[in-house]
Amino acid sequence: MTTNKRIGFKQINALAIPSIIAGVSEPLLSVVDTAIVGNVEVNSIEALAAVGIAGSFIAAIIWVLGQTKAAISAVIAQFVGSKTLGIIQEVPAQMIAINVSLSLVLYLLTLLFTEQIFEWYNADGIILNYAVSYYKIRAIGLPFSLFVFTVYGIFAGLQNTFWPMMISIIGLVLNVVFDVLFVYGYEDVIPAMHVEGAAYASVLSQAVMAIIALYLFLKKTPFKLVSRAPIHPEVKRLVGLSVNLFIRALALHVALYLANSYATNYGKQYIAAQTICFQIWLFFSFFVDGFASVGSIVSGKLKGAGSTLHLKQLVVDLTRYAVIVAFVLMCVCFLFYKHIGLLFTADKEVLSVFYAVFWVVLVSQPLNAIAFVYDGVFKGLAEVIVLRNTVVVATFLGFVPALLICDYYDLKLFGIWIAFSVWMCYRSGILFVYLKRNLAKMLER
Repeated sequence: MTTNKRIGFKQINALAIPSIIAGVSEPLLSVVDTAIVGNVEVNSIEALAAVGIAGSFIAAIIWVLGQTKAAISAVIAQFVGSKTLGIIQEVPAQMIAINVSLSLVLYLLTLLFTEQIFEWYNADGIILNYAVSYYKIRAIGLPFSLFVFTVYGIFAGLQNTFWPMMISIIGLVLNVVFDVLFVYGYEDVIPAMHVEGAAYASVLSQAVMAIIALYLFLKKTPFKLVSRAPIHPEVKRLVGLSVNLFIRALALHVALYLANSYATNYGKQYIAAQTICFQIWLFFSFFVDGFASVGSIVSGKLKGAGSTLHLKQLVVDLTRYAVIVAFVLMCVCFLFYKHIGLLFTADKEVLSVFYAVFWVVLVSQPLNAIAFVYDGVFKGLAEVIVLRNTVVVATFLGFVPALLICDYYDLKLFGIWIAFSVWMCYRSGILFVYLKRNLAKMLER
């Protein structure tokens, strides 16, 4: 991809479409788990609620540790743009080692306090038992997921989103097959394992994805897995970027934790409906995030090449495309409004709560698209302090006050999604204003 002319629609889609498919793999794993578990014959509402709570906690961990994906992508892209990639030969292997080690440590720590963690979500009784069982199995896949995410970041920095797409497709297909086999069982060969079966299905899928990612990393990138050199100077920079993104992700998790905690406190039908809403929101987020990934990939390269004008054009184009895609997805969901709920559960109480609030989830999607695109561009420019501060402000001055006010007026799930909408208004608005005022300074840094 050249940097002496405007990045065109075909070039954007050449990166965006594979990136979208790769990006939705993780949320789709959870969506599949949710849909299949929500239709079991025994304790389906409790099972749905438990998978929602545990799944959101796992998503939060992956978001926290997976921020190194964006950091390594931005750094590699900048060296690709300046045509000095050979300088960072040791960096990918060292970052993989750091990421996998962190995921193992976090897995072991959370394993010691699993029950207490989900009690903080207001889970108890059957829901708590299911959530603990699901998490203890599903979390085994954390090192696999973090390894895969790091490899995705490396390929993205190299301006290649094709191989991450292929890994994701394979993982998703396997997860669907394993889910059906392990949750419902297969004759006398495989026993029905209910919630635990969904967790095993995800872990096996993630393990296969990690094996494929390892093979492609060794065969399709110029880097090696083993590094014998001292810690590379760029690794220190990457760690600094990642720490700020960790803080940002922790602020994100505060919003997600509060949303699920309040929903659980409202009753099992509310947390079950919240689980469905959140999984669909997460799917939308990662879908539109394909364009954000292009923003991260290409803006880093343009910064390395010093192409200010083309970066401005890229932001405008990506925002337009992402909003259009979000609008189309929103319209499709409105068209199949009733059918979507029935994919996840047949319980009338849960569906009643879900249908009453689902429209709020949908109409907020174009706004979310803007926030995600600007997130991606700022990651590509390595402006992580701005991203950190934006999400902290959005969470504690936007989401939390909105949630408390809505809870005071007893708006329940409707109030939670109003708070999410306020949250995204803050995030998109702050980044839009900052980029408009400071782009030239950002490119000089």
